[in-house]
Amino acid sequence: MSLMFQPLKKYADFSGRARRSEYWLFTLFIILVEIAYFILVSAIGGGTSGNMNPIGMVLSGLYFLFVLGILIPSLAVSFRRLHDTDRSAWWLLIALLPFVGGLVLLVFTVLPGTNGPNKFGPDPKSSSTGDTAAVFS
Repeated sequence: MSLMFQPLKKYADFSGRARRSEYWLFTLFIILVEIAYFILVSAIGGGTSGNMNPIGMVLSGLYFLFVLGILIPSLAVSFRRLHDTDRSAWWLLIALLPFVGGLVLLVFTVLPGTNGPNKFGPDPKSSSTGDTAAVFS
């Protein structure tokens, strides 16, 4: 559960590496917030922006602030996830290619990270495994 909010603790840390679990749990957190927003808006009869009731407008404003606040941590964890697969963060730009770009980026985020240190930093798995081994030895 702590990995879900790790990108918020590393708000603008674009260096280093991020494990798959950190990236995907953070993505799950964002998806859950979006689902909750859409359920709430549809439950109160939010409608379109032209005929939205005041509660729907407040919820939309809060959602907009959430999206703005989550933008930098999302970029940072994406950078670090690509670094874990030993790729430059410039690979994020491939998502601009229609259809193929998003699929390539999805594959990169699903692939396991490189074992041991790479040019972007030490292996995040080895540092956490060492702590666990020290606790149980």
